This record gives sequence, C-alpha cells and structure tokens, in this order.
Amino acid sequence: MQDLSPAPRLTTERLLLRGPKRGDLPAFTRFVTSAPSMVAQGEVGTSEQAWFAFMAGIGHWHWHGFGFFVLVEQQTGQPVGRVGLIQHSNWPDVELAWHLFEGAEGKGFATEAGIAVKTWAREVLGLKQLYSYIDIANTRSQAVARRLGATTDGTRAAHEADAEVWVHSVDVPPRTA
Repeated sequence: MQDLSPAPRLTTERLLLRGPKRGDLPAFTRFVTSAPSMVAQGEVGTSEQAWFAFMAGIGHWHWHGFGFFVLVEQQTGQPVGRVGLIQHSNWPDVELAWHLFEGAEGKGFATEAGIAVKTWAREVLGLKQLYSYIDIANTRSQAVARRLGATTDGTRAAHEADAEVWVHSVDVPPRTA
C-alpha cells in the first residue's frame, strides 16, 4: 500500500511506527466515531470529521516534516493507535501526542512509541523540548506523560482551558517503571 507521507519508519520491540496509509482510515474512523476514550472525553466525531482529520494528518507531515505515526503491532500487523508530533497554526510549540485505538490501551504501547518519537525528535529534528496538552481529567494520559519523563506545574494550555501543559525534555531519559 502506498505511503501517503514522508514519515520515516521507526521500530521498537513490539511496534512499527510508520506514516499513514489509505488502509488505516477505517481504524482511525472507528476511533474518532466510537472509541470509549473519545466518548468519555466528549470528543466523539463523525465519519466526515475523521476523514478530514486523517487528511490533515497527512498534510501535517508534508507541511512540517513531522506528524502522527501509525502504530502497528508487529505481532499482529494491525494498527493500534497513533503517536507523534503536531504543531497547529495557533500553537506556539510542538506537541507530543498519543491516541490508542480500542483494545490497545493499558499495554504500554503509548510509552514505547513515545520514547521512540522523542528520540527521533532529538536526533533527527534537533528538538530540545516537547509539550503535551492533557485534559485535567485524563489520568491515563497523565500517567503516560510521567513515564515519558514529562512534568507539569498545572499551567493550563492557552488553546484548551481544560488541558494542562506537560513539558518533555528530550534529553531526559524516560522512567522505566
């Protein structure tokens, strides 16, 4: 299947991180339209919104040279989520973000992929710091951020009132426990 972005391929012990392909759209659409994590956060979207977000993600790679990697579990060959770097037009900094598809949460995939993306951001892009904007009620994402070595002082994101700013130094190794 044809690559839709210039994303490199990164590998971890259990995952292949790659750019989006056409065949990834159905799993992404299920995530956007019905994933329990999206329902819990009140962020469920329509199929059309999922399509636009998927296309914007592809464009993000072409515009910035970075974006969301699709996480593929090597053992099954199935996409299990997305982890990557984003910087929307009204955001001052580059965000490290993650979304796991239904059934993939709680297995350490976000942390494993986050470590790989932080390393790539430092070694290839030369970035020194990344940010995560995490909803104050999203304790699972806060736990991932902590495992990735991020900290917060409770400052709220200017573009999202219910999100705290978490700061990742890409030079600080993540916690292994």
